[in-house]
Amino acid sequence: MPRLSLSATLFTEQGGHSNDKKSIASLGDDTSWGVPRSSHRLPIAAAYMLASVQRGWLGGFLPTADGREVFTMKQHRVVVSGIGAVTPIGIGRENFWEGLLAGRNGISRITLFDPSEFRSQMAGEVKGFHPEKWIDRKLARRTDRFTHFALVAADLAMKDAGLDVFHFDGRRAGVIIGSGIGGTQTIESAHAELLAKGPRSVGPLVVSKVLINTAACMVSITHGLKGPLSAPSVACSTGANAIGDAYRILERGDADIMLAGGTEASVSPLPFASFCATRSMSIRNDDVERASRPFDRNRDGFVMGEGAGVVVLERLNHALERNAPVYAELAGYANTADAFHLTAPEPEGDGMVRVMRKALRDAGAAAPDIGYINAHGTSTILNDKIESAAVIKVFGDHAQRLKISSIKSMIGHLLAGAGAVGFAATVLSISTGHIPPTINYEQPDPDCPLDYVTGGAESIDLDAAMIQSFGFGGGNACLVVKRYEKRR
Repeated sequence: MPRLSLSATLFTEQGGHSNDKKSIASLGDDTSWGVPRSSHRLPIAAAYMLASVQRGWLGGFLPTADGREVFTMKQHRVVVSGIGAVTPIGIGRENFWEGLLAGRNGISRITLFDPSEFRSQMAGEVKGFHPEKWIDRKLARRTDRFTHFALVAADLAMKDAGLDVFHFDGRRAGVIIGSGIGGTQTIESAHAELLAKGPRSVGPLVVSKVLINTAACMVSITHGLKGPLSAPSVACSTGANAIGDAYRILERGDADIMLAGGTEASVSPLPFASFCATRSMSIRNDDVERASRPFDRNRDGFVMGEGAGVVVLERLNHALERNAPVYAELAGYANTADAFHLTAPEPEGDGMVRVMRKALRDAGAAAPDIGYINAHGTSTILNDKIESAAVIKVFGDHAQRLKISSIKSMIGHLLAGAGAVGFAATVLSISTGHIPPTINYEQPDPDCPLDYVTGGAESIDLDAAMIQSFGFGGGNACLVVKRYEKRR
């Protein structure tokens, strides 16, 4: 069969173009991302590419991590224009970021309940959080703590993006905010009342307070966001997957604005007791401030945290039209499953490796393009070892030049909120040129032989960075963020 080539003008979202001639025969074979190499599909591939160009989609030939080139159609570029965070080291973008760069420790002995009989007795709590300070008193009474966190983080993100003063079409704005466990505090208090006073004592609001989707729904209702609405629950990778799902919606033009992230308020007796039973949590109860020590040789488990992270994602053109702040560009996303075990990571890190490679391909990035990884880094023996090995498999020699840090060393593991606040930190690293440290690192582990930014925050000129998030049940998510640059 003769070699079929296609010459096309490839348009960017901002009207730029390229007249480069490329051969369809050079396309990659990943059917989920590029046009397949199969010769019998070449006429279909040509028609698809031409139709995409005619529709003005963002298209071009991009290199993959393994040296191939694939043609990708992305209708819209997606940027981050607002950040909201409720964390153990600060509420709001500025306080959160200042705390991270200072290496502030937000972990202490639990105060939300008496932990004396628990195997693990420390957590990253959002101290002094009074929902009435931030949201309507009646709304606060009708919702659980995890929804309070989401409402505050969403409100802060919208104000940070200038959406509190800009009139936008609510039908083109949506919400994807997930949670892993939902309203556990409400479950505990309602169950105690049920046992003490009988079924008639349980009010009608219990159901709506505990549902995982309540956080996303209340953000939608509060701000009049009538576009796509969803509430993923993928354990510890929930926040990253929520942001990735919102990215896909914007990328294909189904919305102009999306609020996305994760929230969790699981520092309560029932889930805490169960996590203790898994023996995955630190028991360094006599030295709680140094209990969370990702990648350190003497790590003994993760430390629970609570809070929320919500970001405003926008189609680039929409952000530019309203002169919105642009922190960075979200360029790639992927998720995979280990299909291995309900709580343990797959020993070879296959799912982690695949999710990183897929995210790189989606972003049109090669391994050397990444300068920083905001790691999952839970401080458990298995996760940190397997994650480090997976990074080495994906990045090869470049792994030794990567900067890697885990903010869980400061705030603990926010479960569904972890990926969202990690994403926020990664975006701020790109936009400010500073990388937060991994604190409490004292003894190198031969199984974790990379640069974990252990001597305090570092300054670095970043073009692209990655955030990793892995969860119970084997759910893996990865996001690639790039420095925002206008394209001619």
